[in-house]
Amino acid sequence: MSDLNSLDRIDIRLLAQLQLDASLSNLELAEQVGLSPTPCARRVKRLINDGFIQRQVAILNPEKLGFNLTAHVSISMDRHTPDRFENFETEIAGYEEVIDCSVVTGQSADYLLRVVVKDMKHYEAVLLGRLTRIPGVTGVHSSFVLREVINRTQMPLG
Repeated sequence: MSDLNSLDRIDIRLLAQLQLDASLSNLELAEQVGLSPTPCARRVKRLINDGFIQRQVAILNPEKLGFNLTAHVSISMDRHTPDRFENFETEIAGYEEVIDCSVVTGQSADYLLRVVVKDMKHYEAVLLGRLTRIPGVTGVHSSFVLREVINRTQMPLG
């Protein structure tokens, strides 16, 4: 399995540029890193095939889309069984408002969610109408983002 140590300077520069702007054409990307287009395309393809690049996406502005409220939601489950966790994860995957879901340790919660909603009424509908109705959910603790200080999409490349 490849890791960061298997990459050379040009691979790192490619990854850095793509993290900043994945919409660059192959020609623009090649110019940015000092390659000709064909080797550039080959390297990007290899980085994809080796799993360094999972996907390329456009990052949307939540406020422009009307999502003015972000909540971090801790979820506690009644039982720590594979079927309970699988059921929760399958259910939560269908909630488009949930943009991040992680199994966590070191606190009383089992899951930590990041949820975007239009307003408090929308959040109430998600919380009371859906989240608390998932079998096995015994506790929900919500914290609301007042202001983002850091919101990076770039991974540290050293």
